Amino acid sequence: MQALLNSLKGMPSLLLDALMLPQCLICNAVVEAPGNLFAACFSEVNFVTPPICQSCGVPLDATISDDLLCGECVREHPVFTRARAVFLYESKSRSLVLKLKHGDRTDAAAHLAKWLKRSGTALLETCDVIVPVPLHKWRMFMRTYNQSALLANALGKLAGVSVEANALVRKKATQSQGGLGRAARRQNVAKAFDVRAPGRFDGKRVLLIDDVLTTGATANACASTLLRAGAANVDLLVLARVPLLTAGY
Repeated sequence: MQALLNSLKGMPSLLLDALMLPQCLICNAVVEAPGNLFAACFSEVNFVTPPICQSCGVPLDATISDDLLCGECVREHPVFTRARAVFLYESKSRSLVLKLKHGDRTDAAAHLAKWLKRSGTALLETCDVIVPVPLHKWRMFMRTYNQSALLANALGKLAGVSVEANALVRKKATQSQGGLGRAARRQNVAKAFDVRAPGRFDGKRVLLIDDVLTTGATANACASTLLRAGAANVDLLVLARVPLLTAGY
């Protein structure tokens, strides 16, 4: 009887363990370890690998080279120095990003930061501080968290780099960039950002963190603000980037 009672006492913890089985970050299927993707989901995520544009990081159909630039960056170099992304923003990866951004899967940030660290190794080696792309205070109030800040803080802990999560601010309540063309995106975020304390970034090499790179309008606006505030240079690291053909180029 005592043995039965002892086994019953352990039931709540067993049930809790069962409920806490690690799930795929995309489809929620049970996986071997936290942060893993289900095999079928993994096969449908297009991770960014060389050859890539050495400026904006977009994949290129070319022979591997260290100095490749895409046509867009040849025509107009971004304000940021280099950009790197973990994967392309497509069906499966879009689901992953939106769960973090709008689905309250804030727990995913710590796992996704590991992917950011791997994809951004070269950028992390040369940066002094990590800065997330900020939300406007009203959007922050509605959403309750900034997904870019979650990623930046998790990445900073992994890489041992300091994070300035609140130094860059969005002073203008811009409309969503979704559905806007390239020119409209640029105009939408013009003069939207500011730095809280003058001199905070003097001579610093900044690594800017965001969730998605589309045309680069937001990243360029942030980089311009940071450079005007004294930053030596600004690199960009994102989870996903929209392929060139669908990015409004």
